[in-house]
Amino acid sequence: MIWALSFTSLPPADFAFQNGDDVKTLDPARATGEPEHKILQALFEGLLRSVPTGPVDENGLQSVEVVPGMADLPEISEDGRTYTFHLRDGMKWSNGTPVTAGDFAWSWQRVLHPETAAEYASQLYYVVGGKEYNTAELNIGDRVEAELRDRPASPDPLQPFPRGTVLHGILKSLDKPDRPEIDDETSEEGKSLLADWENSWVYTVDVKPQTDAGIDWDAQGDLRRFTRQTDIPSDQQGELESVHQVLIDFANFGGVETPDDQTLIVRLNEPTPFFSYLTGFYTLFAVNPACVEKYGAPAWTKAENMVCNGPYELEFRRIRDRIRLRKNKYYWNSDAVELDRIDAYSVKSQTTALNMYLKDQLHWASDVPLSVIEEIQQRDDAKVGVSLAVYFYRLNTTRKPLDDVQVRRALNLAIDKQQIVSEVTRAGQIPAQSIVPPYLTQYQSPEGESYDPERARELLAEAGFPGGRGMPTLSILYNTSESHRAIAEVIQQQWQNNLNVKASLENMEWGTYLDKVFTMDFTIARGGWNGDYPDPNTFLDMWTTGNSHNSTGWSSPEYDELIARSQAASGQERMDLLRQAESIFLKDLPVIPLYFYTRTNLFSPQYAGFEPNVMDQHPLHLIRKRDSTDE
Repeated sequence: MIWALSFTSLPPADFAFQNGDDVKTLDPARATGEPEHKILQALFEGLLRSVPTGPVDENGLQSVEVVPGMADLPEISEDGRTYTFHLRDGMKWSNGTPVTAGDFAWSWQRVLHPETAAEYASQLYYVVGGKEYNTAELNIGDRVEAELRDRPASPDPLQPFPRGTVLHGILKSLDKPDRPEIDDETSEEGKSLLADWENSWVYTVDVKPQTDAGIDWDAQGDLRRFTRQTDIPSDQQGELESVHQVLIDFANFGGVETPDDQTLIVRLNEPTPFFSYLTGFYTLFAVNPACVEKYGAPAWTKAENMVCNGPYELEFRRIRDRIRLRKNKYYWNSDAVELDRIDAYSVKSQTTALNMYLKDQLHWASDVPLSVIEEIQQRDDAKVGVSLAVYFYRLNTTRKPLDDVQVRRALNLAIDKQQIVSEVTRAGQIPAQSIVPPYLTQYQSPEGESYDPERARELLAEAGFPGGRGMPTLSILYNTSESHRAIAEVIQQQWQNNLNVKASLENMEWGTYLDKVFTMDFTIARGGWNGDYPDPNTFLDMWTTGNSHNSTGWSSPEYDELIARSQAASGQERMDLLRQAESIFLKDLPVIPLYFYTRTNLFSPQYAGFEPNVMDQHPLHLIRKRDSTDE
């Protein structure tokens, strides 16, 4: 009763909005979803920021530009591979301590560390050494680090940060026993056998001395042999040393350099035209090293522990209720942040959100009921616009019968996507035959296959399921949402009518849904992707082999090669390579694209600072009370 009464006595915030599902995490290194995005953009700030700016165009959209954040706009070398960032004077954490270039270097290495298990680690693969560090790739002669098994007992010796003693040296040899024969490397038994084999490797490292000036790479070293085995055979004790990891020495590999507290030099493998946008994405935010090392993950993200550097800090988080943000007095541009407190409500029900908005309990509703969407779009307080985002179904290509491309194509051809956008979503969405949205002027997707139930039946018969006979029931996984369920029910009926294929529906809460997708514990899973930056690459590189966002089991060496070649290309050549890659993707169909998003938001006329834009970026610190200067 006391807990319940505490909510009734809570003073209202200055602004309240619908944030959908409960966030799974407030750790920028571990976040992956849209509910987390809005909150992290308020709690933290990267080197740069992507913000809506400028006038609204003829389509009712505002442009999105990269602007200074913790740092000024970077100096970029002529070859486009070196970015030099200068942190602005006076940048502080919410505890009043300085934000340094070293905090960014430390945070990026934390994202890339294999034990952090960051799904978005690939956002740092553009940095020299980023991929090699994250995937533990090593070559003889590499500069490496070996972390001894003496991590501090507090907060948790199994966490990679704070670290144990780290030795630095040159890899001289890597001895591997014969690889075991494993029938299924994706099974738990297969994963365990593979891990045991990798842990048995023996690394011979020429360990270099450490001085006050750093690592003396030219000095005479000390040959030492390391293994990740925890139980070293008695006859090898004293000869082998057990370590957590042997990885390339990312801090000394040349990708990130911090000559002083104000300067961060970043070297990229290839010119990356969207890298400035990436520095404003939450994976590349800095977190406070002392805070993370003191409390450990996830305890450091509790309100009483968290140290952040954004316009807001975390006042409290109440599961299945709200997150309250309060203005961060140490934020560099705090004077321009008008709202003192903001509530982010965990409201998934579209009807509940609409009712709360109409009662002035919410000032921004971002997911409105499909049953009244057309009427809502006619309201003066409705903000409607297209979005650089695609809605799709992931197919687990490691599970039969979805391992057969003919089955995947049949399922796609049997879906009337126009019916979905006309009768279900009804907000002006465009049926998708490609994975890249059609809102990038420099890129045009190849044409995919459109609705053709007769051809779908032919393909299903060719795959061995004439008339749907012998096809198992397909399970469709989706996170809790009225619209996701409505779409799944239509597709369920279309597959039944057009193919005689049955489908069951499986509803999960946001966190559980993400876990199931990440571990590929599904047959078919609803998915959506918002562009992280305005470039087709954000929709294409995620499907490369081994990418943590792939989660389909699909792999194409030809596709991987085209994506890799596009990284080293520029201009029209780059766009042509990406188009070739997307063509392969659409032929193999590891996912079924369904439609390209539009966004319908209800935004209270009491407030200003919100305009539709193709990136769907609406930074909370720009929202303010409307006054006479606003149109």
